[in-house]
Amino acid sequence: MNTFELYLQLGIGHIADFKGFDHILFITSLCAVYLFKQWKQVLVLVTAFTVGHTTTLALATLHIIHFSSKWIEFLIPITIFLTSVANMFERSESVRPGSQHFKYGAAMFFGLIHGLGFSFYLRSLLGFEHSIVLPLFAFNVGIELGQLLIVFIVLTLTHILVNWLKFARREWSLVLSGAGMGISLILISQRIPW
Repeated sequence: MNTFELYLQLGIGHIADFKGFDHILFITSLCAVYLFKQWKQVLVLVTAFTVGHTTTLALATLHIIHFSSKWIEFLIPITIFLTSVANMFERSESVRPGSQHFKYGAAMFFGLIHGLGFSFYLRSLLGFEHSIVLPLFAFNVGIELGQLLIVFIVLTLTHILVNWLKFARREWSLVLSGAGMGISLILISQRIPW
């Protein structure tokens, strides 16, 4: 296995690892109010998140910026909580344009925080690498593929429940968002850095 394949698999594994379920929970909360027919909005939203986390993943991995891992691990569930709370205000069948623009900005900002979380793991893997550019790129591509898989699973589950089993869309969104809020509050209380 070459370097690219190795770090690609590590990136996919990191985002899809249930031990690090906070990133899965964030992506799930991010997609909780969308249907498959809104895939363009979801794509832009996930891209905004990607721009944010790619930026800080690169800067932190290259040691250009430094943050305390305790604070980042505390802030990650706060991003989940805030995303889930914002979902509670979506009452219509489609996400309002003004709300959508706010979500893009918030996703990018929250991506900055998550990228720092990814960087702590990646830096621990890079100890023996001579050049970190290819591993950094491959790891980030792996994270993106993992995120897209999570988005696909959430939207598929939503499609099945809403369109086939006739669950009310709003109630399903509230279930996903409520789970995000509850779990994130537990994580916040466990990760208080002082």
